[in-house]
Amino acid sequence: MTTFEFNGAAYRIVDLPEEIGDDLKRMPHIHRILMENILRVGDADAGRSKDAMIAWLASGTSDVEISFLPNRILMHDTTCGPALVDIAGMRAALAEAGGDPATLNPVVPVDVSTDHSVAVDDFASDIAFSRNMAREYKRNAERYSFMKWATNTLTGFRVHPPGTGIMHTLNLERLATIVATIDRDGTRWAAPDTLIGTDSHTPMINGIGVLAWGVGGLEAESVFFGMPVSLRIPEVVGVKLTGALREGVLATDLALVVTHLLRKIDLQDRFVEFFGPGVGSLSAGDRAVVANMTPEFGANTGFFPINAHAVDYLARTGRSRDHCRFVEDYAKRVGLWFDPDANPRFTSVVELDLGSVEPSLAGPQRPQDRISLSGTRAAIAGMHKSKSADFVPDQPNDGAVAIAAITSCTNTSDPRLLLAAGLVARKAAALGLRSADWVKTSLAPGSPTAERYLRRAGLLDDLETMGFGIVGYGCTTCIGNSGALTPSVSQAMRERNVLPVAVLSGNRNFPGRVHPQLEAGFLGSPPVVVAFAIAGTVDIDILSDPIGVSPDGRPVRLSDVWPSGAEIDDALALATSPTDFEPAFQAAEDSAQWADLPAPTTTLFPWHEASTYIRRPPFANIGEGSRLGVYEAQPMLVLGDDITTDHISPAGAIAASGDAGRYLIERGENPDDLNVFSSRRGNWEAMIRGLFTNKNVRNRLGENLAPGSTIHAPSQKTMALWDAAESYRAEGIPVVIIAGERYGMGSSRDWAAKGVALLGVRAVIASSFERIHRWNLIGMGVLPLKLPENLTSLQIDLKPGDTVIVHAPSDAISPRCRVLIEISRAGEKMEVETVAAIETAAEVSILRAGGILPMILRQKLSAGF
Repeated sequence: MTTFEFNGAAYRIVDLPEEIGDDLKRMPHIHRILMENILRVGDADAGRSKDAMIAWLASGTSDVEISFLPNRILMHDTTCGPALVDIAGMRAALAEAGGDPATLNPVVPVDVSTDHSVAVDDFASDIAFSRNMAREYKRNAERYSFMKWATNTLTGFRVHPPGTGIMHTLNLERLATIVATIDRDGTRWAAPDTLIGTDSHTPMINGIGVLAWGVGGLEAESVFFGMPVSLRIPEVVGVKLTGALREGVLATDLALVVTHLLRKIDLQDRFVEFFGPGVGSLSAGDRAVVANMTPEFGANTGFFPINAHAVDYLARTGRSRDHCRFVEDYAKRVGLWFDPDANPRFTSVVELDLGSVEPSLAGPQRPQDRISLSGTRAAIAGMHKSKSADFVPDQPNDGAVAIAAITSCTNTSDPRLLLAAGLVARKAAALGLRSADWVKTSLAPGSPTAERYLRRAGLLDDLETMGFGIVGYGCTTCIGNSGALTPSVSQAMRERNVLPVAVLSGNRNFPGRVHPQLEAGFLGSPPVVVAFAIAGTVDIDILSDPIGVSPDGRPVRLSDVWPSGAEIDDALALATSPTDFEPAFQAAEDSAQWADLPAPTTTLFPWHEASTYIRRPPFANIGEGSRLGVYEAQPMLVLGDDITTDHISPAGAIAASGDAGRYLIERGENPDDLNVFSSRRGNWEAMIRGLFTNKNVRNRLGENLAPGSTIHAPSQKTMALWDAAESYRAEGIPVVIIAGERYGMGSSRDWAAKGVALLGVRAVIASSFERIHRWNLIGMGVLPLKLPENLTSLQIDLKPGDTVIVHAPSDAISPRCRVLIEISRAGEKMEVETVAAIETAAEVSILRAGGILPMILRQKLSAGF
């Protein structure tokens, strides 16, 4: 430790060059930041962890566990809501057990963005924004009041109201400091800005050199109360970038190419770091777009070290000149400044020539499936199961663009991308083109600052002419809050069985995610979204076919409206000003609607039996003990590959005809406006009725089982999952889930694990797990088991009445241990050796406690008596 002086002030720092010596230059920057955290926090194992991290350099891998305590936590409203319900429930349980509920308080600062609830009900009108905002408040007033209760009773807990933007853009433009000042025990420290976020796209902030990754709400709750993140010293895959992007290639194209490239590699529980001379050719905006796609390429991080572009980004978004100098001086002093010529030790290295990147899309159903811009026709050719009626001119046909959305933090946080979209709109409007009338168009920027710079550039009017007026500042279409399709598309689907698609600037396009009726979606840059809205279809080669016809009959092609790099740069120079950011955010923060919301101020939350949004959860208590053991279980679901958290626990609109809809209607809710599942995550009774109801879920336990159902083995009756779970629970019969590869991919939503736990599931047995969901299962006390590579869930082929005996006694469980399961099916028995998908000793402790919430409560009770 030593002193770092800046502008006459002294700061305590971890002197990494002094502590590590020559080995520091060989370390990935990710490890340097983790090392700083270990040495500064200084737990009892700091010396052992330091030695192990240096030893890692010899092999690029290690089984040694380290602890990481981030400086702050970032959440959004639909992950914060269930976490707050947990905390309210735990406070009640703590009080009932004789403890002090006020001791359940965050020990690190928490910021919450309110971005996941606004929906595109209105679009392409001057009043769309105000109407959508009004409906958001009307639908979610009870939830928002609950969040205000948390600000009244929890210390260090701050909520940013609706309209302040998407959490990751808010983090980039306002919250992140790159280097933080921390007061601890009377000493002022300078240290890297670090965080965890309850959203899988939290690594977007890696683009400016801030180490962060996404976690589930359950893991965040553990950090709330002072438990560090426990992880093995991470394997770090280096991506060496050379060259520079060619003219006409945008950051979105690079992100899709990187996602396609890295999804070919096993990145589970691995970190990715970019290095090489090509890094310097990328702006901070370019880098943030790539980093945002980290969960899509399957890693924990997509980290870019601190360089001049990161510091320049701070200046351009209104941070002070002194702070920018502070960041640069500190980073250079402690060895965190990027060297384009350095070749750190990585676990493995992948190379990418930026000059090889071409304009791209991803789709039609997975973000890693990159295609060229001209490939959309071929991509959807094989999707239609029963051919639609004949082609009808000037109407939606197969490939019709139902939704064209400039949406998501991914591609709206970089002004260059939005300005490029505006330039396409301007050129198209000048040629007399408009979006096809069946397309639902929308613009939902990540930041309220976007309205200012688009208007200053004179491009907002052009976007509005094409139907891309601002509908809200939130996630909207990217997370399925896309609202109703246009009547002409709905009619064409109903009467002629057409296959429409979505084209969006988001990060995910799983079937049914963007809209429950849409099976196909393409991810692309904002200007590409505008172009496809004009074309009205993806059943074309957009690089060569006309996207429209001018009023004088001249065919207009993409090349006629595509802006040059110089044009985009000129628009950027005209549009952006560092003085825009703070006033834009402050105006949104000063929301009268938010200020007028009533909220309790009591330590204990006053539950209301009539509420359909906030219900005390049954799992936020001392618990019934561990789910580990030796037991004979019935299979509840048998699933294939790529079951996402959207499949497990949907986020989109609640159908009045479904079990969750009927439950809400019976309690007085309006059947025409039941809101979305993500808004109901504080009500476990509604959420459990939505599990696995995505129309693409196929439970292979029986023939033609409807989504959300199973066969109850003792009675052989087909039942809703939640109904079967009640029967199994009453009969004392354990249940398990069998699944394929990449189980739990997608969003970080912990409800995908909470719901499974409420079904009584004791183990999920899958070919592989996505990282965040794997931890969420453990956080709920559910054991994740990996099948051997030569055996798939479909080969096991379990049917009703087949059983699975799991040998997982508590005292025999350890990280990555072997767990025997015995499968009995059709009179045959088979023994299978699985591997516990457990990474650390801390995770073992959580499983033995029956989950993270009972563990926290027991610790608080022990400390209080």
